[in-house]
Amino acid sequence: MFKKILIANRGEIACRVIKTARRMGIATVAVYSEADKDALHVEMADEAVHIGPPPSAQSYLVADRIVQACKDTGAEAVHPGYGFLSERESFAEALAKIGVAFIGPNVKAIAAMGDKIESKKLAVKAGVSTVPGFVGEITDAAHARKIAKEIGYPVMVKASAGGGGKGLRIVHAEKDLVQAIQSSQNEARASFGDDRLFVEKFVTEPRHIEIQVMGDKHGNVIYLGERECSIQRRHQKVIEEAPSPFLDEKTRKAMGEQAVALAKAVGYDSAGTVEFIVDKDRNFYFLEMNTRLQVEHPVTELITGLDLVELMIRSAAGEKLPLKQSDVKLNGWAVEARIYAEDPYRGFLPSTGRLVRYRPPAEGARGDVTVRNDTGVYEGGEISMFYDPMIAKLCAHAPTRGGAIDAIAEALDEFGIEGISHNVAFLTAIMHNGRFRDGRLTTGFIAEEFPDGFHGRAMNDAERRRFVAATVAAKLVRTARAGAISGQLNGAPPFPNAYVVTLGEGASDVRDAAFDGARLTMLIDNEPYEADLHWAPGDAVMHLTEKAGERAIRIARVAGGYRLSQGGMQVLATARRPAAAKLAALMPKKAPPDTSRMLLCPMPGLVVSVNVEVGQEVKAGETLAVVEAMKMENVLTAERDGTVKKVNAAKGDSLALDDVILEFA
Repeated sequence: MFKKILIANRGEIACRVIKTARRMGIATVAVYSEADKDALHVEMADEAVHIGPPPSAQSYLVADRIVQACKDTGAEAVHPGYGFLSERESFAEALAKIGVAFIGPNVKAIAAMGDKIESKKLAVKAGVSTVPGFVGEITDAAHARKIAKEIGYPVMVKASAGGGGKGLRIVHAEKDLVQAIQSSQNEARASFGDDRLFVEKFVTEPRHIEIQVMGDKHGNVIYLGERECSIQRRHQKVIEEAPSPFLDEKTRKAMGEQAVALAKAVGYDSAGTVEFIVDKDRNFYFLEMNTRLQVEHPVTELITGLDLVELMIRSAAGEKLPLKQSDVKLNGWAVEARIYAEDPYRGFLPSTGRLVRYRPPAEGARGDVTVRNDTGVYEGGEISMFYDPMIAKLCAHAPTRGGAIDAIAEALDEFGIEGISHNVAFLTAIMHNGRFRDGRLTTGFIAEEFPDGFHGRAMNDAERRRFVAATVAAKLVRTARAGAISGQLNGAPPFPNAYVVTLGEGASDVRDAAFDGARLTMLIDNEPYEADLHWAPGDAVMHLTEKAGERAIRIARVAGGYRLSQGGMQVLATARRPAAAKLAALMPKKAPPDTSRMLLCPMPGLVVSVNVEVGQEVKAGETLAVVEAMKMENVLTAERDGTVKKVNAAKGDSLALDDVILEFA
């Protein structure tokens, strides 16, 4: 077994590998860019080596610097994580030349399956069912147009070296093809150093289901069940689960055996994932094989009880797999939610900055439920514009799918993040979505369920009453504490029991509000409400136990009231005495500034291009500018017809949130 390994990655996956290595008694070496000098993975590792400036193309993607770090530290093996150099055979070859093991598949397997074009050719040759398309690299836009016409729209433009949604675009009409090719090539070049593209048919009503395989250097390969990864946004997975609610045992076995056969055909000897598109009739088509550990591997670990990182390390060290296919048992259900630094209320635009608060829910067993949180950040740390916006991967395991969904919904309610925008409310809303809970999924789920974007989950009467009660509870507890302060001129103030509570635009009358230290009671719009209350001023989470069960509500003081969030809903609430509420209703409301004639930068980022000039007339839908943030290009288009009056930004400029890019006449 290795005595020291180097992790050629960053963020949560680097921390994840370090945890297993530490448990196995293996020393670890972290590598870091200038932007990551204070990162969690650097703190956790036994040693750390600086490898360059912040852009990944100048640090984490420079194989020579990783190789030199191995020489300098005496690392015997390298775990590449996912992304970066994890699927590049030249990197594995460079390590082999200096006698360092690659904790991943052999070079032949990487070369055969890591390239999306070559792997599709191999699959066709092996008789694997594949998605219709052109099996080869497109040479230019004219070539792409010809292929797309032959296949028929919609088509997918995909980067051969792609992954994680980078370099992938769905094109519904020929007019959008050239822009899709340019953006895909730019993203692929920036993320993988390889801008080759191919085109294939986009299957309608598809599910994205993948099979986890594991092999060793002795010819053994097994599959460890499947993962349903259909909940995606911009082809980036958002929620994954294992097993799939759609597959029957017959289809699971057929997909697993086909994945193993494909892996054995290239002598596969590590963790890998064979991805399939599955249609509504359970017909499945080979999509690609990822020759690395997947982001969503924790759900497989939770239902199998296996440590995939440990199996990878042992395989790289030459050990045989410790189990056969017949030993693989799937236990219960696991769901993973990816928490991203992005603003779901502003079209999921990336968010950067400092994590002023980072308070994840407690990990471990809660009865028959297990909560797990894989992360690479800490309170006070920085979310950088240079890398993927993932903050954490929150997972829950339970005996049933419904139990796992309920558990992760509760854990999301407890998750506290401040300082940056994040998608916790959006994830929680999905957990409460009826279609999701029924398992009626496709890769178009988010676009279909949130066609106008995310504006928070709609509130029913019971949920509204809960928010009203939480607001009054906070007011009662704070007032009682203030009344207990000694030396007041008139002694403790009378305990008020009547309030007008406003939630957004609506208001509720509350009477007979009381709290005896444990039990909360009141009349809300003349209807009785009771719950056990567990909260003290300053606590970020208030627990209300009603007849329907316990609910965790995040609560924070804001000017004049409270900000409350739970179940994918967020409200600003105030509780006033009736007389004060009448006066508040007379106060003027400040109108927001008019920005309708401006194109504002929707996130901190780098200007890739400004596509218009002063005096130019533009039509609704035309591209105005392209801004890159967190390795993704964001195309900014005109919302309506107009004439450009002023251009304030140029290619290469670094912009902050809401900086004015263009002004219209």
